[in-house]
Amino acid sequence: MELVKSHLMYAVREEVEVLKKQIKELIEKKSQLAQENNLKTLASPEQLAQFQAQLQTGSPPATAQPQGSTQPPAQPASQGSGPTG
Repeated sequence: MELVKSHLMYAVREEVEVLKKQIKELIEKKSQLAQENNLKTLASPEQLAQFQAQLQTGSPPATAQPQGSTQPPAQPASQGSGPTG
């Protein structure tokens, strides 16, 4: 009986570690998506349409901003989603 209990506790600990890792990755993804959403609220409809068109065609984004736009450049996420530790 003690062997079964020990085996189950080991399995539960492993599952907890996997779930902690998944939670951490989801929190990082949520943060990244919130940042992207905030940037989208700052962009003009024309800029959003241009960006969507670039995503669909797969072309790289233009380096020049149209008509002197004051939108700040997008900052890449500083957090990775890989395992740490």
